[in-house]
Amino acid sequence: MAKRSEPHVDDVLEAVGPRLRALRTERGLTLGALSSTTGISVSTLSRLESGQRKPTLELLLPLARAYQVALDELVDTPAAGDPRVRQSPFEHEGVTMVPLTRHSGGLQAYKQTFPARSRMGDLEQKTHEGYEWMYVLSGRLRLLLGPRDFVLAAGEVVEFDTRVPHAFANPFPEPAEVLTLFGPQGERMHVRARPRQ
Repeated sequence: MAKRSEPHVDDVLEAVGPRLRALRTERGLTLGALSSTTGISVSTLSRLESGQRKPTLELLLPLARAYQVALDELVDTPAAGDPRVRQSPFEHEGVTMVPLTRHSGGLQAYKQTFPARSRMGDLEQKTHEGYEWMYVLSGRLRLLLGPRDFVLAAGEVVEFDTRVPHAFANPFPEPAEVLTLFGPQGERMHVRARPRQ
């Protein structure tokens, strides 16, 4: 899919003058009447409408108030691009990862699918910088966190500092789907995991 090119700043600013003239005409205002309302001189308003003067925030704010429109209606800011995240799934240590964020760095979100009866051998706990928050969407997941052993069921949430040794496995007969947020920093949430019996 071709990426839509963003309009150049000069093109956006050039479109402001005709838009200002159209608004004034629609409202049946003269330059003099608009000058009285906004405190902007008639000559400045005329040059703005003809494109001989570049619009500034100091000029656009009183005009937006006078016309009772949002500032972006005067500037006609381009519509936001497609907000959908279209990342390809990948596999990491037998777990299918679907990225839910576009950019690398900062907080990252993933949907993870752990196949049934996966990673059941001796689990090697790892450590790294960061913080992780996990929500089990379906199935069950085993979490080793330091000396503790947890079973997370659907609807349960866990969060932890990834400098604590940790490992995951799905020894259960059904796949497990998990929503994960990982980043160098994160807001703490309540741990709702229960120790494995």
